Amino acid sequence: MEEILRDISARKFAPVYFLHGEEAFFIDKIEDTIEKHALTEGEKGFNQTILYGKDIDPLTLLDYLRRYPMMSERQVVILREAQEMKGINELLSYVENPMPTTLFVVCFKHKKYDMSTKLGKALKAKATVFEAKKLYDNQVADWINSYCKTQGMSIEPKAAALLAEYLGTELSKVANEIGKLALNLSKGTAVTEKHIETYVGISKDFNVYELQKAFAGRDLKKIALIRHYFEANIRKNPLIVTISSLFSFFSKVYMLHFVKNSSDAEKVKTLELRSDWFLKDYKLAASNYSPAQTRKILGFLRDYDLRSKGVNTDLSSSGEEELMKELFWKLVHC
Repeated sequence: MEEILRDISARKFAPVYFLHGEEAFFIDKIEDTIEKHALTEGEKGFNQTILYGKDIDPLTLLDYLRRYPMMSERQVVILREAQEMKGINELLSYVENPMPTTLFVVCFKHKKYDMSTKLGKALKAKATVFEAKKLYDNQVADWINSYCKTQGMSIEPKAAALLAEYLGTELSKVANEIGKLALNLSKGTAVTEKHIETYVGISKDFNVYELQKAFAGRDLKKIALIRHYFEANIRKNPLIVTISSLFSFFSKVYMLHFVKNSSDAEKVKTLELRSDWFLKDYKLAASNYSPAQTRKILGFLRDYDLRSKGVNTDLSSSGEEELMKELFWKLVHC
């Protein structure tokens, strides 16, 4: 993606950009960069057209694409939500012979396009194609670190891990929260857990990251303190997020039992961790929970994940707080 962005910023444009895949943030980033550099503000009024897949048909779209620019060297046509367009394969003839004065951007979001089709093969041969892949959980903290640099900040490893654990892999959401930090902190600031607590609203002491560490060490007092905090702030700490975090953690603990005689490097690879710095908590948990106990914990978490979604539970009578209390009691007594 970086090479595509560099070329666009240098005003080296391809006639067709086909942006597809599950991670909409990357697609939006490329589209925004094209909008910024392809035309001046004065040229956009006559030469920039934004269309939506559900509202356009291939013949009408082709008519837009084959128009000539007005008082500009190019026109820009952006097709958003292209995955909703019927008959998108009918663009084959255009892709094979695009207008040299039209810059065509196709934003095909939330899924991968089948590049084995005739249109897909033509795109690979004639267009700039970018597949926006979702990041894996263990890649998000590194992405946060890189994105903070683009905002003129750095971020401490624990702070990046905390954001990644709470916000997950939805990068638009993560970028929005980093944007809040950038607005409130001066350039060159090293973002800490305290900054995240102040400006994002995630407690540096009572969060799912600290909860994992407390369970790893069987620190019953800290587990109880975090549970009480979560129950009192259930909207900011929904049960489903807590369960997801603990399930991910104990799944890795379970895997660790089967590679306990491997090197640390092999363990990091198997558990898909960013570095061996994160391995210590999993090692501690593996020493405190046998494989049988870990399986039992994973079973409880699966059960309460379903219950938190209303399966076999009347949530009107058993609120999230009560379910959380039940779950934690079972986990600490496992």
